[in-house]
Amino acid sequence: MTEGFELKPITADGLDAAVKRAEHYRLLNQPAQARSICLDVLAVDPERQDAHVVLILALSDQFQTGESSAHQARDHLHHLSDEYQRHYYQGIIAERQARGMLRKGPAAAFAYEGFREAMHWYEQASEIRPEGNDDAILRWNSCVRAIEEANLKPRPDEAELALE
Repeated sequence: MTEGFELKPITADGLDAAVKRAEHYRLLNQPAQARSICLDVLAVDPERQDAHVVLILALSDQFQTGESSAHQARDHLHHLSDEYQRHYYQGIIAERQARGMLRKGPAAAFAYEGFREAMHWYEQASEIRPEGNDDAILRWNSCVRAIEEANLKPRPDEAELALE
């Protein structure tokens, strides 16, 4: 820490309220605050599943501003004990990256691959989803619509470019 400041730990009794507060800040479009709260929760309980989920979402909320990266978000996937969640949130990360690429001019050429990666993870998640949980299917469909609406296509192979 700078200037000798030291982080103050939160209490174990306050973890539930802190995670709810982090979710609230995400909904208020304040992902940096949500991220900070999740880090405080995880300092007390490193295996807290809901805090890892909110942290992954808060980090991916920040892709647009460049305040976090997919690598940072992916670092927290291995903390998720549920295989479905690991696949689903891997898809969320890839989809949010792809949506960010659509807004960045030349990077839009890479958006198709990002959506396809997300769809791969959503497919994996949908195969093992809990009964009645269609979230991965809904996200898959959203990716399909984004590809169609932006008229995205796979990039030509480098081999094809060399032949031209």
